[in-house]
Amino acid sequence: MEDEADLTGATPRRRPKPDVLEIGGRKLKPATLMMGHGFDPALSEGSLKAPIFLTSTFVFENAAAGKRHFEGVTGKRPGGAEGLVYSRFNGPNQEILEDRLAAWEDAEDSLTFSSGMSAIATLLLTFVQPGDVIVHSGPLYAATETLIGRILGRFGVTWLDFPAGATGDEISAVLEKAKAQGRVSLIYLESPANPTNALVDVEAVAASRDAVFGGDEKPPIAIDNTFLGPLWSKPLEHGADLSVYSLTKYAGGHSDLVAGGIVGSKALLDPIRMMRNTIGTITDPNTAWMLLRSLETLELRMSRAGENAEKVCAFFRDHPKVESVGYLGFLKDGRQADIYRRHCTGAGSTFSLYLKGGEREAFAFLDALKIAKLAVSLGGTETLASAPAAMTHLSVPDERKQALGITDNLVRISIGVEDADDLIADFDQALAAI
Repeated sequence: MEDEADLTGATPRRRPKPDVLEIGGRKLKPATLMMGHGFDPALSEGSLKAPIFLTSTFVFENAAAGKRHFEGVTGKRPGGAEGLVYSRFNGPNQEILEDRLAAWEDAEDSLTFSSGMSAIATLLLTFVQPGDVIVHSGPLYAATETLIGRILGRFGVTWLDFPAGATGDEISAVLEKAKAQGRVSLIYLESPANPTNALVDVEAVAASRDAVFGGDEKPPIAIDNTFLGPLWSKPLEHGADLSVYSLTKYAGGHSDLVAGGIVGSKALLDPIRMMRNTIGTITDPNTAWMLLRSLETLELRMSRAGENAEKVCAFFRDHPKVESVGYLGFLKDGRQADIYRRHCTGAGSTFSLYLKGGEREAFAFLDALKIAKLAVSLGGTETLASAPAAMTHLSVPDERKQALGITDNLVRISIGVEDADDLIADFDQALAAI
């Protein structure tokens, strides 16, 4: 391990050993990198796992080093902080986590946040100015729609949307209309849509964006990749510029933390970093450490949950009390199936279940569950079920819910890692209780 002499006169400091990213020309997979990428045990008393760095501030080598750090943090010098400054800006746990999160989508950089919504809010505050227009797919998570429509709307921000399954021509028409209305600062997508599981054609969105906007005026495309990412969908490969996560879900995976993340190019993430530095939406060290633990088993957990979901959905599909199942693995024909084949490597473990009946039947089903838990959220080790129209999307106007397919008979289910046959037995008895 070599020392580095700081050109500002700071005391030479030890740098981490270079990460091993390939062996014999073979690029290492993310599941392997999660075990050590971004962390050198020699810098932490030989600890196999990164410690939790519970500190609010960090000691500078000397005054000149402190000045240089703040030049990077404040943007007076390109490149950002070159060391640890203050826990609102960065920290060892957060930086290791961000290195590992970026690896899943082979992205240049990533940032982590105190929640999925703080990631989305920081993203919007970075790129959107008063009077701008946001174009988004629909539906979105209810809190995201509230943030765009109600909160930013107070500052003269307007929005136009297109349905999740829109064609290239339909997307282009909305973009043209938005361009005529004002400065389009962001195209925001969610795929699969929450809670209908409808897919967005990211490639079509990118092609329409490039055709309608030219040169430097092209708005970035950000996509909420929580439902399928990072294992079953990598939207950066299909034209998205930024991939957004509620790390609370599959990345955390144990229903014991709340966090968010954004991955993408450094050029787009640097201004988001500056906004995060200012408003303080960074992940805390303890949560970052818990996510480091969770990322080690992400592939195993998501794979098991996906296998379980396939079996459970096969049971639901043939049940007489079920109207339909919005499970991506059942897509065979049509535009949604085409998007699925081009964009996804797996069907996921969260799906929409439409029961025959309405709210009464949905509530009876939910109240009868014995293994699956009646709770919002998704992507945990345990199976969760909820009624979106009455819970997560209650604030969405009734007419918009109907237009988006968020009906009273819809139950959203996130399958966990329990025994699949036990889950089927639970769902069978719950359907019998209707």
